[in-house]
Amino acid sequence: METTVVLLRLGQYIGAVLLFGVPLFFAFRMPMSDAAAERWPRTTLLVAAVATVLAALANLVVQTAVMAGSLTEALKPESLSYVAFGTGLGVGFLVRAAMALLAAVLLISLKPGRGGWIVLTVVGAVVSASLAWTGHGAATEGAGRWPHLIADVVHALAAGLWLGSLVALFLMLRTRHGHAAGAPVTHAALEGFAGLGTLAVVLLTITGLVNSAYLIGFSRLGSLLTTPYGVLLILKLVLFAGMLALAASNRFVLTPHLGSALEDDHARPLALRRLRRSLALETVLAALLLLIVAIMGTQAPPAAMM
Repeated sequence: METTVVLLRLGQYIGAVLLFGVPLFFAFRMPMSDAAAERWPRTTLLVAAVATVLAALANLVVQTAVMAGSLTEALKPESLSYVAFGTGLGVGFLVRAAMALLAAVLLISLKPGRGGWIVLTVVGAVVSASLAWTGHGAATEGAGRWPHLIADVVHALAAGLWLGSLVALFLMLRTRHGHAAGAPVTHAALEGFAGLGTLAVVLLTITGLVNSAYLIGFSRLGSLLTTPYGVLLILKLVLFAGMLALAASNRFVLTPHLGSALEDDHARPLALRRLRRSLALETVLAALLLLIVAIMGTQAPPAAMM
């Protein structure tokens, strides 16, 4: 059942990242005309929304089975309703499923335009924020409960901002914007994302330290490698460092190179190919990082083992 939980968590993480980060990118970092005209992300987001609904509801049933002792008990109305409405964990799953369903409806009904992307960004933000109530932060008690939850919410939003925008950029480079005619728009979008990317990294670093203080405790850093959670955290940080290195290369090397090659018919395709490869690799690292986070959610942090 643990593998099932990991896969369901991973599906929700990917869905939340896409439902928040992609609309945000199109609302605020695409040129006005292109943000209004783009239709291609709708299919991607619709799939993400439906998958998030299904994964959240399935996760609710599985979590109820863990608490009730069996799937048979979990499917009883009294057991399922208790977890769904009587625990913060269950409410988190329900809110996530409801908001993802709303996102799906909006994706079908809204006309292309910046206003629509902004509405979807708000809905996606709620989907991402709800992850905090089904993670380790929700188990913190006492005076640290709300600071830890808030840090978790900000961490989830920052991850969605970075990773969702990364996916949007990668998909851009696979459409008309990834060819000569769309190169100026791609370059403008990459330059526009630089500030958001920096903000995301700063927020992830700060909230990551806050979470570590609650879940590990700085006095136990020396024994980090003695626990499965600690080993996974190290792997997560290695992947994060790799993504940072690629992001820095994109910002300070590959994007300026594309800018200088916009009028060069020979250099421009090469610059676009290099960016496409770099963003593809960064996206793969992001997917692996989310998998590690999904596994970490099933492990007891060092602070809980005392």
